[in-house]
Amino acid sequence: MLFVAFAILIVFGIALAISADFGAVIGLTQDQTARAIPLVIIGTLVASAVVGRRHRLGEIVSAFVIWLAIGTALVVGYTYRGDLQRMSQRVVGALQPGAAVVDPQTGNVHIARSFGGSFRVDAAINGTKTDMIFDTGASAVVLSFADARAAGIDTGALRFSVPVQTANGTGRAAPIRIERLQVGNIVRENVRAFIVEDNALETSLLGMTFLETLSRYTVSQDSLELHD
Repeated sequence: MLFVAFAILIVFGIALAISADFGAVIGLTQDQTARAIPLVIIGTLVASAVVGRRHRLGEIVSAFVIWLAIGTALVVGYTYRGDLQRMSQRVVGALQPGAAVVDPQTGNVHIARSFGGSFRVDAAINGTKTDMIFDTGASAVVLSFADARAAGIDTGALRFSVPVQTANGTGRAAPIRIERLQVGNIVRENVRAFIVEDNALETSLLGMTFLETLSRYTVSQDSLELHD
């Protein structure tokens, strides 16, 4: 219980030291409050050494140093919580290429380059998770037949009347409107798109009919950033 009291006292003391308003509450300036905190902590340490005689002074000092380090880490972590959150999100994005990581401050969506060199994007078509490839060369969003069916689109009513060139050669596509397309926190409705014939495309393409609705997008060596 003694060491727990130390922990509470130290964390509370450090929080007071970095607080700009607490001194005024108790009638002290911030500078006076900061100077008083070490005296309070040292006084508590000495009192604990006297009261807790069964503990050696060295043990108490060691525990004091440990809790001081823990308290400092907690306060620093809280102070820089925004930076730490962004850093952890970037790490997740790097370890999981395609994950749409939303910057909590700017709202921009960051996507790490995949191991194959392309930008694979975890999107959602009508609420269904859909793996897509960022492609500025595609004039529109293009869905594979399988992805369209998984998203609940009535593929039986499609008319494949538009000739297209895919990685598998020349094929035909059906024009549609996607009710809802989402990447991270960016949502677009009624997006013009095409669905290609079955087996004509392995991975759907995130093309210009979505990209041109953004304020901008930037591509660096290892990262894609989408601005709503």
